[in-house]
Amino acid sequence: MTIANQDLLDGLVAASIEAGCVILDVYARPIDVAFKADASPVTEADGLAEAVLLAALEHLAPGVPVVAEESVAAGRVPPAADSFFLVDPLDGTKEFIHRNGEFTVNVALIEHGVPVMGVVYAPAIGRLFAGGPQGAFEMVVEGDAIGTRRPIHVRDLPSEGVTLLLSRSHATAATDAFLPAVAVANRQVIGSSLKFCLIAAGEADVYPRFGPTMEWDTAAGDAVLRAAGGIVMLSDGTPFPYGKRDRPGLADFANPSFIAASDRRLVAFTRDLA
Repeated sequence: MTIANQDLLDGLVAASIEAGCVILDVYARPIDVAFKADASPVTEADGLAEAVLLAALEHLAPGVPVVAEESVAAGRVPPAADSFFLVDPLDGTKEFIHRNGEFTVNVALIEHGVPVMGVVYAPAIGRLFAGGPQGAFEMVVEGDAIGTRRPIHVRDLPSEGVTLLLSRSHATAATDAFLPAVAVANRQVIGSSLKFCLIAAGEADVYPRFGPTMEWDTAAGDAVLRAAGGIVMLSDGTPFPYGKRDRPGLADFANPSFIAASDRRLVAFTRDLA
């Protein structure tokens, strides 16, 4: 039985905005940076925002497991379940540290390996994206003022060529190999899970990712994009699952290469590059 419903999505939106306020409080003063065991950066904002989200999720969906980035880093991993939340309290920590505004709060609900609901909130630029069973929408958030929900949907493939999104902090040679595979009119470099959301909002078309990511990095943006009519698949064109555990030689929740796109044809073009 699904727990995805409008009340839950409204709660995720509110919790994400609250977490964003905490992040902006830290963003407004000098940022102290530490490093985790995998050498990735972490700040006070990561922990504070995660605490807000964990408390909210316990209230919204008591007993539903939460796989959250900082909790996992501390060794707190819940047992596997058919339904669970994935939380990245501050996706794009490098962008946060560099103060370019391209960082997000990510919260997603996974059911049977599929992201069925998600919220991506970029507090520094005031854009919030959400998706669920009733579709996808965007809201503008300015301080205490929350704008009207605007439905969003992926666009048709532009005849003049697609807009390709690239990671600001994680470019790879394999990504370069992708570029000639489609007719590209524009290339944009941007951080965090905003890339999924720009495709969902009809502002771009395809995001290839051949570098490492974790499920909490992708799930919320994936949910928004799917709700907006887009697709996220492995680079060989097969489905992109969540809840990946107990794989020899691979970390739990680690993602393989994938393609996020407005149209299935953009994924099909890349199969010989997988």
